Amino acid sequence: MSIENFIAYNPVRLHFGKGVTDTLGETVRQYGKKVLLVYGKGSVKKYGYYDKVLGQLASAGLSVREYHGIKPNPVVEDVRKAIALGKANKVEVIVALGGGSVIDSAKIISIGIANEVDPWQFMMWQTMPQKAVPLVNVLTLAATGTEMNAAAVLQNPETGKKVGFVHPLLFPKDAFLDPSFTVTVPKDYTAYGIVDLIAHALEAYFGGGEPSVVDRITLSIIRDAMAWALPLLNDLKNEELRANIMLDATLALNGLTSYGKTGGDWGAHALGHELSILYDMPHGATLSIVYPAWLRLQSERLPKRIQQLGEGLFGTSRVETTIKKLEEFFTSIGSPVRLSEAGIDASRKEEILNQMNKNQASGMVHGLNDEDRKRLVEWMV
Repeated sequence: MSIENFIAYNPVRLHFGKGVTDTLGETVRQYGKKVLLVYGKGSVKKYGYYDKVLGQLASAGLSVREYHGIKPNPVVEDVRKAIALGKANKVEVIVALGGGSVIDSAKIISIGIANEVDPWQFMMWQTMPQKAVPLVNVLTLAATGTEMNAAAVLQNPETGKKVGFVHPLLFPKDAFLDPSFTVTVPKDYTAYGIVDLIAHALEAYFGGGEPSVVDRITLSIIRDAMAWALPLLNDLKNEELRANIMLDATLALNGLTSYGKTGGDWGAHALGHELSILYDMPHGATLSIVYPAWLRLQSERLPKRIQQLGEGLFGTSRVETTIKKLEEFFTSIGSPVRLSEAGIDASRKEEILNQMNKNQASGMVHGLNDEDRKRLVEWMV
């Protein structure tokens, strides 16, 4: 098995466990006194997380401005508004309180404040940032792994694109992961988060290169998430179960699963983003629909790799059985595996295909053409 040349780098200081936010204020104060607090639409206030964070910032003597209202599928317009607010108040550090959408937005806000460039230019890879405002995050949803990596995803409704940007300046300085901050995540979004972390591990697994030890680690992360999924969904307030899934999500996308590889594929994510743009679907729900279809397409091209996946996860070397078992798992946790299960019927096939073809949704390692996307949509309906 090939091990590709690689550079490992992750400067994020991870604070993991119950009560870790008790040091949030003093940690943030290291980076500045003027804080921009970024969060979503109100659940952090409803469940008391906002008060805990604000209390920490106040106890450290920090001045706080707030930007709230980040959407679950974050949009560039919110980022632009937050950048303007941050610049007007000369903020020195950003605190992101929320899940992947909030933290992703905060990453682009951090480079937007520090550079005189419209944030969408970064997302389109038209220019690279030269500096960033320090970012500290407090995670409230285990899913995307953004808390400990240098990637961010935004969508632009005006252009009909949802895209990712990766740059070392997007690494947060500190990430606070207290599982008690995730016990209020509802059952459906808990399930979508589990799908998302599994999809991240799969994207790495199907990337370029096959380092044996990293493959084993990657499959172990997926097996662990599958093992804890149903117990957690039947006991949502269980902090120990939440902690296990939280750590799985972070490990799936903090760089560990990419050691010895040229990178992940991300084709399933690219396809899923198009569904989010069209129908504002939860990200994890799009992935549980797309991934089985993507595996069916790749079964003709990557049978050995999928056989190894099946052996590692389900004890089978049969490709179709592996795909079926994965679908059964997604179904068991309540995540859709067909568009019809998400309320999108076959009459939308052409609309979906046109959207995917318009943005040339594809993988970074395993490319997709128009005919591939047509077959994929047929399997997704």
